[in-house]
Amino acid sequence: MSNKKARITLVGAGPGDKDLITVKGLRAIQSADVILYDALVNEELLDEAPLDAVKVFVGKRAGVPCIKQDKINLMLVQHALEFGHVVRLKGGDPFIFGRGHEEMVYSESFDIPVKIIPGISSVTSVPLLQQVPLTRRNVSESFWVLTGSTKNHLLSDDIKAAARTTATMVILMGVRKLPIIRDILISEGKSELPIMIIQSGSTQNEKVAIGTIENILERAKEKEIGTPGIIVIGEVVGLHPKFIKEKVEVLCQR
Repeated sequence: MSNKKARITLVGAGPGDKDLITVKGLRAIQSADVILYDALVNEELLDEAPLDAVKVFVGKRAGVPCIKQDKINLMLVQHALEFGHVVRLKGGDPFIFGRGHEEMVYSESFDIPVKIIPGISSVTSVPLLQQVPLTRRNVSESFWVLTGSTKNHLLSDDIKAAARTTATMVILMGVRKLPIIRDILISEGKSELPIMIIQSGSTQNEKVAIGTIENILERAKEKEIGTPGIIVIGEVVGLHPKFIKEKVEVLCQR
């Protein structure tokens, strides 16, 4: 048992590029006794931790056996009591589909103080890096942030609701359900709506597929798109330089 006071810091590591972590988040890593980190965290960030810091991988991947959330919650408390300062390093922002609030509530039930350090979310940053605004005057007035998979591994009903609006749709954890999402949009008469899929956004392994709802399955296959990825749907995707270039080329061929 350490003489250090037990405390936990939930840190958002950003979308993948190690330089997109906040200064405050970096300082937390540099003061950690233990780091529990997720699958989407850039492991180069671990090099910023003290040499004697304990580093434990607790990540989840789609279709791969992983540590259950209840076990992660318990590990947070155990490591804090044993070592002192635990940094829970989570991809993106810890409160956006990140289970961060659950971890905070559980840890605080043991009277362990928890500090939250927001992270740059892939929701806004990854489209931005593709020069695609989620809102644009006279194009889109709002955007929906959605999960492609509920806790029961089903498609969220919110996607059907969002598909009936003119808002930009940003779907996390939805690449595997792309055919179903496509069918929903087609049923709403939106087969020509622009869509973009970004895998491993902001990293060296980034892949991007751009098209319309009608042809996106073929485009995604051509680009060998897989997980992890985000889907952006809406007229704002039509502002992507590649989308504009394609439209110009089609007009020139007529």
